[in-house]
Amino acid sequence: MLFSTEVTSSKIISDNPLFQRTLKAYHLVAPHVHGNVLEIGCGEGYGVELLYKNAEKLTLIDKSPYTAEFINNKYPNTTIIQEKIPPLRTLASNSFDVVVSFQVIEHIKEAELYLEEIHRVLKPNGKAYISTPNAVKTIARNPWHYKEYTFEDLSNLIAKTFSNYTIQAVSGNEKTDAYYEKNKKSVARFLRYDIFNLEQRIPSWLLQIPYEFANRMNRKKLLNKNPELVNSITLDDYSLTEHSEATLDFFCTLVK
Repeated sequence: MLFSTEVTSSKIISDNPLFQRTLKAYHLVAPHVHGNVLEIGCGEGYGVELLYKNAEKLTLIDKSPYTAEFINNKYPNTTIIQEKIPPLRTLASNSFDVVVSFQVIEHIKEAELYLEEIHRVLKPNGKAYISTPNAVKTIARNPWHYKEYTFEDLSNLIAKTFSNYTIQAVSGNEKTDAYYEKNKKSVARFLRYDIFNLEQRIPSWLLQIPYEFANRMNRKKLLNKNPELVNSITLDDYSLTEHSEATLDFFCTLVK
């Protein structure tokens, strides 16, 4: 499912606003990358180059069998592990200077174990950088997400494992706000036909296929109606800020 809406694509034009927002986290973390680096949940690998340039050694973990195929040829010195996490079964304790895991924790049922494992594999004083969507800004239920977090939820969860951490925000601007509002209205038009509120009631696995169809169709519709807006959103339209009502994604720095 590498190119489903479960994973933001760099190749599908209608994904551009979300792709740029997701990619922003890699640009934020790139100056802090050094030494032995682990990325958990690299997807199609569009952020790998930014990590690869500054890492002495890079290890990637992803559940998808396609990841190695996409990445191995371009980054031959990278170690790629295909497995579902947590735990991080094959990785030694105290072995990484930096851990990166963007847009992953919301997919994890055992989120506390996930953070404990990140803490375990980090070297003393090592840093982990994670991002996740702000639940308050969610427009519709995403069946690929086990749990989405508010600022308080996320802070309480992280504090169980890390005593030293910060939670900042990836925020947008007037242009991204315009896309968000158009998307919100478009989704609301879809959901008005859900008279039995099935979107919130049925199991996630049953919702995944209709969600894929509706979400992909909605993104294409937004592109067709607003091509200039969708295509013009870039990395520069997103910035690292303090948390506020405008927070789109949380950007967390965790120190062991």
